[in-house]
Amino acid sequence: MEQMLSPLEARVIGCLIEKEVSTPDQYPLSLNALVNACNQKSNREPVMGLGEREVQSVLDLLIARRLVSNVAGFNARVARYQHRFCNTEFGDLRFSAGELAVVCELLLRGAQTPGELRSRTPRLHAFDDVTQVEAVLEALAARGHVVRLAREPGKRESRYAHLFSGEPQAPVAAAPAGDRLAELEAENARLRAEVAELTAKLAQYE
Repeated sequence: MEQMLSPLEARVIGCLIEKEVSTPDQYPLSLNALVNACNQKSNREPVMGLGEREVQSVLDLLIARRLVSNVAGFNARVARYQHRFCNTEFGDLRFSAGELAVVCELLLRGAQTPGELRSRTPRLHAFDDVTQVEAVLEALAARGHVVRLAREPGKRESRYAHLFSGEPQAPVAAAPAGDRLAELEAENARLRAEVAELTAKLAQYE
């Protein structure tokens, strides 16, 4: 895989792609706009509560890896960020409009079925039916960008996951409702540990 992204890097890249397509008049994004996009409660899984310093740390590492650039002028008061992940002159990764919509949704929400993807992509790309989504997924899978997961018991459709963060982990059983808070706290701690790790990696580029 050409670009290996951490979960936080995938969230930032996914948000930049989403806003580039859905709100081009507001793109490239300021740090504040990107933080808000990362923490959206809709169309995000998991929902995150990242701060500016955390997102800036991820951005700095992505800039060092040449996957994001600050396109604001030298004297600009506010930095503006755009991705260089795909469909640019800076790399070989190319997606059609339909492929880009599917990749974006997988980056933002993780593994999903073709039906779920079709229902969540209209603001990025309109698919006439699920078979068009399935065709896009198969094309992406043939190029090593997504993988079809084993169908879960009781489910009619298989889910697909992107491979830009490596092989997806096996699904775990849902936690009881009473354990939800502890689960969220653990997720928050994991994400903060990832930020610390990304910051340490960034120091290697300096």
